[in-house]
Amino acid sequence: MKSVRRIEGTAVPLDRSDVDTDQIIPAHWLRRVGRTGYAAGLFEAWRRDPRFVLNDPRFAGASVLLAGPNFGCGSSREHAAWALGEAGFRAIVSSKPADIFRTNCLKNGLVPAEIPAGVVERVMRAVERDPETAVVVDVERRLVQVPSLGVEEPFALDDHSRWRLLEGLDDIALTLRHEAELAAFEAARPAWLPLAPGAPAPRPPS
Repeated sequence: MKSVRRIEGTAVPLDRSDVDTDQIIPAHWLRRVGRTGYAAGLFEAWRRDPRFVLNDPRFAGASVLLAGPNFGCGSSREHAAWALGEAGFRAIVSSKPADIFRTNCLKNGLVPAEIPAGVVERVMRAVERDPETAVVVDVERRLVQVPSLGVEEPFALDDHSRWRLLEGLDDIALTLRHEAELAAFEAARPAWLPLAPGAPAPRPPS
């Protein structure tokens, strides 16, 4: 996972409430093995409609998704965060990202920024008028900024999640920070217990 400090880019205004994870990435995509290749399935059903906002070339290349309340509700599939990240989104700005979806985002370097509904609405309308409107999600300062509107809204981000984003640490990277201790523990285990693949053989008793 790459370090995330400050995201600045254009945005896509997805003006819909209660967007669930099955709409973000349909269930049949979950049969895939691996963590890549999901961008093609992002909002698959809705993208069949030429009028769907992600089909609008004015919003191509956006790194921020502006969404309505309860975005990411439904199942706990992590694939929703994978698909959004693979499609180029680095932050989700919503008045209420769904709780499990929010956790999945944080574990995959995607920043879920919750700000008041009225502010989200104001930014959406501005982006619809001018797709070049810059939106900033500042992880270090825990702020969403839209300079052209004078918007500067704080968003909640606990210290541990902020540290993980700034350091670029997913769950695997966090575990590997303790690789020496894990190897020492495995090496001291009794010979009759199973070992993790690649772990050194246990030392004979002294």
